[in-house]
Amino acid sequence: MGESREKPVRVTGAEAEYVKREALGIAGRRKHHDRPATPLKGRVREWDRQSRVYRFRFYPTAEQAGQLQQTFGACRWVYNEGLALRSEAWEKHRVSVGFAETCRALTGWRRAEQTAWLQDVSSAVLQQALRNLESAFSRFFKGTAKHPKRKTKRRSRDSATYVRTSFRWAEDPDHPGVGMITLAKQKAPLDVRWSRPLPNGEVPLKLTVTRDRAGRWFLAVLVEERIEPLPPVFLPGSGEPKAVGLDLGLAALVTLDDGTRVEHPRLLRKYAAELARLQRQLHRKKKGSQNREKARKKIAKLYALISDVRRDMLDQLTTRLVRENQVLVVEDLPITNLLRPAVGKDRQRKAKLNQAITDAAWGELLRRLRYKCAWYGRTLVIVDRFFPSTRRCSSCHTKGPRLDVSVREWTCADCGAVHGRDENAAVNLRDEGMRLYWLVAAALPPGRATPSVIKASELPEVLLAA
Repeated sequence: MGESREKPVRVTGAEAEYVKREALGIAGRRKHHDRPATPLKGRVREWDRQSRVYRFRFYPTAEQAGQLQQTFGACRWVYNEGLALRSEAWEKHRVSVGFAETCRALTGWRRAEQTAWLQDVSSAVLQQALRNLESAFSRFFKGTAKHPKRKTKRRSRDSATYVRTSFRWAEDPDHPGVGMITLAKQKAPLDVRWSRPLPNGEVPLKLTVTRDRAGRWFLAVLVEERIEPLPPVFLPGSGEPKAVGLDLGLAALVTLDDGTRVEHPRLLRKYAAELARLQRQLHRKKKGSQNREKARKKIAKLYALISDVRRDMLDQLTTRLVRENQVLVVEDLPITNLLRPAVGKDRQRKAKLNQAITDAAWGELLRRLRYKCAWYGRTLVIVDRFFPSTRRCSSCHTKGPRLDVSVREWTCADCGAVHGRDENAAVNLRDEGMRLYWLVAAALPPGRATPSVIKASELPEVLLAA
């Protein structure tokens, strides 16, 4: 029998504090050592208010762009140093280092002579980089993400988050919802293009400044506002909520239960020739030259165009679906499993399939449906992924054999009904979704509203068997 491997023992208590202070260089909590610890009072959001992000484009001056570029680099450096500190503490000393210890280490880094340039960046912004690291480790410990990786200038997005204490907001009295935003370590306000006003009287809680690969600057403003639910939608002549089954696919992006099809835009295929031409130009340019950088920006601008068109299309589609229906039913798609690597004999075919799935952006479509249903008082029902929506007859509910992807129409062997593959799946999803909807609605206490999301895999087995 092999020897059993013992789990590493975690160092705690006074020994851990000694290791943090002497081996890792993390200062102790001397500032408030004599003061009794008091729990922090978090900001409680009111029950009828929702978090919402407004995204605007802005045009910084040369001085502002330089300072923001320095801020992006400092955030990456602090994130990587925090990651290295936490990894070293556990691998070498079996000591757990959290967000509070990395913040105290940040104070030491800002005071050190070699890294005194960190003082040119707001400490609140750098602390947000460490908070992002803490969130990455939390997802890793929960098993929902991989171990955090180091950020690089080429792979990571240029981004910096400013909390309420690190920017100034002055609302224009003549134009409510529009004002001037001045970031920390900057003198002049940003030149923001206010495409729409913020909610009247609401103060921004958090700002996120980003720069994409095409060189465009964006400002994401987080506010909390009261979003009025839409009026309920019922079937004509009855009090039953109007429901729609949505079958996501590649032949058509979305097929509704009434046969309506939303075509797949196939943006990557539409711009494939232009992308290939620009990639060939980039390959011919000398590495490190200005001409290569110009060619790279052309490719980045084309990809930005594709992303903008896809985002606008999904936004309009999901808004229309939420406005017209009270209950929306979709299937729980294993998108990560569908995008498995293309290997083996049919790797070229699988690579094209992966590209089509990525271009369809199913995950983004489902994400938008989730939060819009929560905003506007709708219900999104997510049917279990093993529900046979495609091969079950929507007329007699007979379960037929498995169908190949190339089969677009089939005939039921029992009742003889002819079904379109996607339309039949949408009808089955709608029926199963309404069954789950009524099960949950019947189990709720009197006066309680139906939840915005009903997921079949998270419902108790007793409820599903009812």
